[in-house]
Amino acid sequence: MANPSKSKGDRSELEIAALLSELLGFAVRRKLGAGRLDDTGDLDGIPDTVVQVANWNNPLRAVREKPEGAETQRLNAGADYAATAVRLVGGVWRFVLTPEQFATYVRNTIPTQPAPTKETP
Repeated sequence: MANPSKSKGDRSELEIAALLSELLGFAVRRKLGAGRLDDTGDLDGIPDTVVQVANWNNPLRAVREKPEGAETQRLNAGADYAATAVRLVGGVWRFVLTPEQFATYVRNTIPTQPAPTKETP
């Protein structure tokens, strides 16, 4: 008999891969081999990005724990970005980043503007 938790996780990864494919226009796929020491995330197809998927009975615990795992996977993959997709009660997905992950995203994707100059009267 199959492990119910693994089946739930597999379905969640397929679901979020399909959602991201639709939203981003990339061919996002579920990776195989999760849980290895050299794990590089649950999804493939988003350039330079690792995505960890969590559909736990306790979503608050997933919010606390999984972004750190995504960071380890980011380092394993040599990617610049990491995010964690967490399913909340009711089936709603949210993406969670650590402050460092968010800061890296902002620094690398938003063009810098010169600092405003003060006009003297």
